[in-house]
Amino acid sequence: MVLRKILIANRGEIAVRIIRACAEMGIRSVAIYSEADRFALHIKKADESYCIGSDPMACYLNIHALVDLALATGCDAIHPGYGFLSENAQFARACKERGLIFIGPEPEVIHRMGDKTEARNAMIAAGIPVTPGSEGNLHSLDEAISVAEKIGYPIMLKATSGGGGRGIRRCDNADELRRNYARVISEATKAFGSANVFLEKCIVNPRHIEVQVLADHHGNVIHLFERDCSIQRRNQKLVEIAPSPQLDEAQRQYIGGLAVIAAKSVGYTNAGTIEFLLDDSGRFYFMEMNTRVQVEHTITETITGVDIVEEQICVAAGLPLRYKQEEIVRRGYAIQFRINAEDPKNNFLPSFGRISRYYAPGGPGVRTDTAIYTGYEVPPFYDSMVAKVIVSALTWEDVIKRGQRTLRDMGLFGIKTTIPFYLKILKHPQFRSGKFNTGFVEQNPNLINYSDKPRPEVLASVIAAVVASHTGL
Repeated sequence: MVLRKILIANRGEIAVRIIRACAEMGIRSVAIYSEADRFALHIKKADESYCIGSDPMACYLNIHALVDLALATGCDAIHPGYGFLSENAQFARACKERGLIFIGPEPEVIHRMGDKTEARNAMIAAGIPVTPGSEGNLHSLDEAISVAEKIGYPIMLKATSGGGGRGIRRCDNADELRRNYARVISEATKAFGSANVFLEKCIVNPRHIEVQVLADHHGNVIHLFERDCSIQRRNQKLVEIAPSPQLDEAQRQYIGGLAVIAAKSVGYTNAGTIEFLLDDSGRFYFMEMNTRVQVEHTITETITGVDIVEEQICVAAGLPLRYKQEEIVRRGYAIQFRINAEDPKNNFLPSFGRISRYYAPGGPGVRTDTAIYTGYEVPPFYDSMVAKVIVSALTWEDVIKRGQRTLRDMGLFGIKTTIPFYLKILKHPQFRSGKFNTGFVEQNPNLINYSDKPRPEVLASVIAAVVASHTGL
């Protein structure tokens, strides 16, 4: 089947990214926007654009309005991007029932892998290692305490339908479990509409390694190597790297093979990501599967040359994968920095407002995915990420140097961003050694004080010493 027109059920940089893929494939694109996004870049880039409501969030989550608009504008398919409805089985099912192609996996697979207990059970059945934990959802606090005593503390209490780092609490003892049990249930109910929670053994300061997979409707499944997402804060990824500088070749082949087995075992199609935790003993544990394109797909594209969004569209159209596993080769390293409109020196407080000046970085091995421009007003209703800066080079040492040059090259004024924070990370010896884990940011609180200027108390002591040396005191 040939797709001629696609509605993009998203906004911001991912909408722009999909629009560009459509343009290269000769497919017309339809953008949607809320009143808050009426000056957004993605609606300027698309072939057609339509306002779908005044509510900044609800309009992007209105399944029936989106499906109706796609049909009314003559679209063949809908691309959900990431976030919003991208992992909503009801949305995928509504598209299918109305004769539209949902650019993603089947609704049943989305539902199954979106339920973390079902996903765990599916992986156990496929022989994929998982962390010890409860068998299914917890039914009471007493059951939670009993399971925790069996597997040992610390444990992670998790919302079954959770995602994006929400609905998760670490508990180091029974008292913390008692305090957090009701909180996680409340958070899960409010954020995900489900009160189901489960627990599993906490792997202390693991490395977060994920594998990109592609699967078609003809039984072909391949992996595009791994990404290292260990640099994160409060379970939110900040810096992503492909491939991981922490794996040897044997580990790389092993985890890639696990990801392919996992995808095949659930009948997966389209692009997806299998996420693992790696402990200090070198053991991998399945964490979750994301049934959508990832924010960090860019670095995988950079090291392999595979256009993941284009492959998504081809698979959705019923075409077989254009690559065999042995044809996928990687070249060098790539790092992605999530440029967030946040102030690291003020507990990462969101920093929304008008961008007075913006200069995109450039030069060899530099890619910027964004939807901002000079004069753009960053709205306060959405995720704080305003750009993704991707750098690549043949060696780990060179990609770090390129990252430093590129972040300094980027000019973004009018709002606070995480750029100085990332420059501090790139200077840190532990990061430069390529050996770090998910506790890196918390273990280095000095990173928040990213200014190279001496602190007032240090400056005062220096001045006092100078005065004393001149006065003879």
